[in-house]
Amino acid sequence: MRNPSPTRSAAHSAGQSAGQSAAPYAEALTAHAREPWLRLNVPGHAADPDAFAELAAFTGEAQLRLDVPPLLDGLDLGPDSPRATALRLAAEAWGARRTWFLTNGASQGNRIAVMALRSLGECLVVQRSVHSSVVDGLVLSGLRAAFVQPAVDRALGIAHGVTASDLARALAANPDAAAACVVTPSYFGAVADVRALADAAHAAGVPLVVDESWGAHFGFHPELPRNALALGADLVISSTHKLGGSLTQSAMLHLGDGPFADRLEPVLERVFQLTQSTSESALLLGSLDLTRRRLATGTDAVGRSLRAAELVRERIRDRGRFAVVSDGFADFPDIVAADPLRIPVDTRAGGIPGHEARWRLMTEHQVLVEVATDSAIVAVVGAGSAPDTARFVAALHALPVTVPPGRGTESLELPVPGEVRMTAREAFFAPSRSVPAEEAVGQVSASTLAAYPPGIPNVLPGEVITAELVSFLQSTARTPGGHVRGASDPEVRNLRTVSRPRC
Repeated sequence: MRNPSPTRSAAHSAGQSAGQSAAPYAEALTAHAREPWLRLNVPGHAADPDAFAELAAFTGEAQLRLDVPPLLDGLDLGPDSPRATALRLAAEAWGARRTWFLTNGASQGNRIAVMALRSLGECLVVQRSVHSSVVDGLVLSGLRAAFVQPAVDRALGIAHGVTASDLARALAANPDAAAACVVTPSYFGAVADVRALADAAHAAGVPLVVDESWGAHFGFHPELPRNALALGADLVISSTHKLGGSLTQSAMLHLGDGPFADRLEPVLERVFQLTQSTSESALLLGSLDLTRRRLATGTDAVGRSLRAAELVRERIRDRGRFAVVSDGFADFPDIVAADPLRIPVDTRAGGIPGHEARWRLMTEHQVLVEVATDSAIVAVVGAGSAPDTARFVAALHALPVTVPPGRGTESLELPVPGEVRMTAREAFFAPSRSVPAEEAVGQVSASTLAAYPPGIPNVLPGEVITAELVSFLQSTARTPGGHVRGASDPEVRNLRTVSRPRC
């Protein structure tokens, strides 16, 4: 069965299948778990809460019974199996030709996408502020990257998106491009003009790949932006566990029904088989099925979440100490909308750095937020969740003033990436050595390093390490709650560089 065209909206298009109210895989898995099986197969706990009492106490007895291996009759096998039906319903819900369930997160989806694109050419035109898993895909595939620089709010250390004109120029400069790859929405909720980006890619004769990890909920309520498939994207990575609400590490990969689908589908399937575990978690797969059903049929619940998020923004504005970052999105030409389930807060405007605010909210108020930069935090409201908005607003305004309020020169500016001297694959596999950070300046990085969260790489394998980069990473590492993902030591005193002469 061919699924709806990507020109249709995802979950609310006319004539959508009434089957969206079912959750075939999750329901079949639950029924299977109720049977009195003598389990002489893996996993080794055999769903025995007595023999594995500690594990049962940790996970719950129901979870032990639901933890079954793949390739079971009645669950996974056959074109009309519960699993196959669940995949078809997911493709229908998001407006895809075909959907794959992933159990290693959207990171796996990014790696699959980039590796599959190697079948179309040798160069990927890619937004520089992509997730580090896209860089992993470059290493695995050997694709050469031609980077498109995003718009950057340097005062807040936020990278947004790219414009269609910038993408078109990059594609024109790289006629051998296999595809274009962009990120939308951003960690801070900035939404790019996917329709214009898709038009630019298609005019250059290449598919548009969208890392829509933070937009799995798009299209499932009239007040939400349309999803990337509905706007012409050819391949979309969806981190369903984020604002969609499935279990952590579960995600989806969606193939649009466009001109590149026939060529991409078979290689995507092969790369999926190459990267997906042969012992994938039934719990994760079942959570994806349930999440699809909830998003496709839960407009009212999503509406309550939207109202809760807007209430938080209104209260922050009314109290006047902090600023709502998305209120300034109109200043950036690459942003056409904001994700209303994201609450980005300029904390320096209220006298406290973002990393410190995140750390204090966690340790002093038991409030967890998703993302921090030196100047801001982002709270997220899951689609369908109902958070205690008053508690968050009260905790935020109870934070002490620890720096002069406002966007002063004390804030850390996002460093400009260094010059590219090698492909990511060449640098990753080249002989390398660990050197003191100050000696690494001017040398080529062998590692991917990202001030985390949010995980956008500040330096890639193959890029030159700059003094500004070293200062930024070390300053982030010294900040309470700060962390540099990929660093060999917590203080970033040493960096791994390619064993070649200085550039």
